[in-house]
Amino acid sequence: MNHGLLIKLAVYSLVFLWIFTGLTSMFFAPNVAYEILEKAAITGQLATLFIYAGGVLDIFIGLWLSVRFKIRLCCIAQIMVISIYTLLLTVIDVSFWLHPFGPITKNFPIIILIIIVYWSPLASRFP
Repeated sequence: MNHGLLIKLAVYSLVFLWIFTGLTSMFFAPNVAYEILEKAAITGQLATLFIYAGGVLDIFIGLWLSVRFKIRLCCIAQIMVISIYTLLLTVIDVSFWLHPFGPITKNFPIIILIIIVYWSPLASRFP
């Protein structure tokens, strides 16, 4: 399999991840997001605002990456958002680090995938 195809698959898998995560937070399983925010004493309209803001941000990042505009800047933004989400989840409930489905630990291989996309020739071809 050629390198270019692998990078495109990496990009599209990240696009899928961001868009699906945003949709899931807002529409498919908002109850999970509300439960997490409740642990941080964030409830009501503020919780709804945070859920929708995070969902829109995730979808925006997925769409941004899909149009391949300033891919390297998008990669930096992705790593920043993942880092902030990781920090917030750690503060809210440190047990997420030991969760069997790895909601935090999965972030590390995802960041490595983003770094691979960042350094790929694909990223250098798009302004």
